[in-house]
Amino acid sequence: MRISQMASTAVAMFAAGVCAACSTSGGGAAGHSASAEPYSFRALYQELVETNTTLSSGDCTEAAEKVAGRLKDAGYSNSDVTVFSEPQHPKAGGLVAVLRGSDPNAKAIALLAHLDVVEAKREDWQRDPFKLAEEDGYYYGRGANDDKAQAAIWADSLIRYRQEGFVPKRSVKLVLTCGEESGPFNGAKYLAEHERQLVDAEFALNEGAGGILDQQGNRIALGVQAGEKVYQDFTFETTSPGGHSSVPADDNAIYRLGAGLERLRAFGFPIQLNDTTKAFFAKMADLKGGETAAEIHALLDNPQDQAAGEKTAKADPVWNSMLRTTCVATQLSAGHAPNALPQRATANVNCRIFPGVPVRQVQDELVRVVADPQVKIAPAGDVSPTPAPPPLDDRILGPARQVAGKLWPGVPLLPTMATGATDGKYWNAAGIPTYGLSGIFLDPDLDGMHGLDERLRVRSLDEGRAFLYEVVKLYANAT
Repeated sequence: MRISQMASTAVAMFAAGVCAACSTSGGGAAGHSASAEPYSFRALYQELVETNTTLSSGDCTEAAEKVAGRLKDAGYSNSDVTVFSEPQHPKAGGLVAVLRGSDPNAKAIALLAHLDVVEAKREDWQRDPFKLAEEDGYYYGRGANDDKAQAAIWADSLIRYRQEGFVPKRSVKLVLTCGEESGPFNGAKYLAEHERQLVDAEFALNEGAGGILDQQGNRIALGVQAGEKVYQDFTFETTSPGGHSSVPADDNAIYRLGAGLERLRAFGFPIQLNDTTKAFFAKMADLKGGETAAEIHALLDNPQDQAAGEKTAKADPVWNSMLRTTCVATQLSAGHAPNALPQRATANVNCRIFPGVPVRQVQDELVRVVADPQVKIAPAGDVSPTPAPPPLDDRILGPARQVAGKLWPGVPLLPTMATGATDGKYWNAAGIPTYGLSGIFLDPDLDGMHGLDERLRVRSLDEGRAFLYEVVKLYANAT
């Protein structure tokens, strides 16, 4: 039997074993009463996707309230379900729900996901982005993947645990927040800083790593994320006296800024490794073989060998990003009139900082590279925390490997570090180790995440649901 066939059989067996209570419904909350149709994961997922939660016109609080209603229908008490929001941002609310554990001395685990989604214009999409469509083995809709798939799976798991009478050793906390994609209010940050007791946990599971498919839909590897690069914007700004454009001057803000950005373009931050990326590249060497494997092993044998690191970095743009801090110009603004010399020029430089490297250290390096005191460089907005990666030990890898081995025999578990950013940075900085784990396999183009016609394989959603349901049980009962 091929691996893909074995995996399909395993998923079916898991589904038969864990879905006995999926069609039952408890009593209770407005909007999802006991007289309503029996509980359906598909209906929960559709409801979340079809609830607009964009920053411009959406409402995360509404989505949180809908999930709260379903949890109460399943038997959760009002005291175990908290919908929160801040008065200044009433539509950026979220939810915390608790499945109580049997051991009061065992710290909880948290299941984190964000409800907000990236903007989507109806005129740009082939389909209405806020109507869930199922076509040719895919679900389509904004948030179908990022991150309403995992939000729906987390809520679904808590509903099914309650329905089947599962009492874990550790409490399990469901945390759904707003503001991960954009916006002035970030729910995960707010909870970590102001409602810590509500979400405090031994560790948290979050988005950030899924499965990798090839072009034919075959499973290549399943990722588990420990650590992520940190998002930080910097503003580059320079000024000049200006004047009439018919009399050019040597002191030109646009040229000065451009020269500094060109020096940045030619610069590469030093190669770095941590325990997670060492494990990632060791596994990639096994998968790739040949000259690529030799170059990787040369780096792993001597992480201080920058030349070896550059060879590995050049093999893949994603690898390059995993191996160093990166900073790139993303926006420009200059001049005040087409017939006047510029008086001011500014650029936004977006940095993705290697975990554990202070923002100030990166700023100092940018100043050194630009080498022009008239180009002022400062962080834009709040200074991001840059926590070190959480430890990726057998406490995390063991249960994931066990369940993955049953569902997808022969598919390797791949430790990874996210090159993007999630809300995990706030929780890691607050002392709650946060790991990316979804069991959701994506196409090579990441299923249009953040782009047009975002999609997710129906098979991938079903498998992720089976995987997370089972693995959370193991984590919750671990000593």
